[in-house]
Amino acid sequence: MGWCPLHLTILAIVLTTICADMMRKSIVFDEKNPKYFYCPQEKPKGMNKMLVKARPIDKLCEFEGQPPKEFKSDCYNDIDESDYACAEKERIMMRLNPPNDTETTTMSTTTAKTYYKTKPKKL
Repeated sequence: MGWCPLHLTILAIVLTTICADMMRKSIVFDEKNPKYFYCPQEKPKGMNKMLVKARPIDKLCEFEGQPPKEFKSDCYNDIDESDYACAEKERIMMRLNPPNDTETTTMSTTTAKTYYKTKPKKL
């Protein structure tokens, strides 16, 4: 009889993890409307059965994950101010405004080794 409570506990932990992960990933971004993101209005029961509301992308992670005490979000469970929401906003902004090749240089030319500076020989 000792195995039954153990199995129920493990099952409860797994289900809680799955539901929490679905809740975390419930922020939706559509490339056709890049000025907006979509967040759930109620607890999502599945990715295909979500009631969402469009909000401006500037409102996503507006307080950098630390909303004021009196703040009430339009999104369920303040999901738009979670750590995942801030990471998602950073990913979305990188997609909308990719860095230039010159900005991503990691090695300056003055300290680069000489074989990086030389042109490849033609065969």
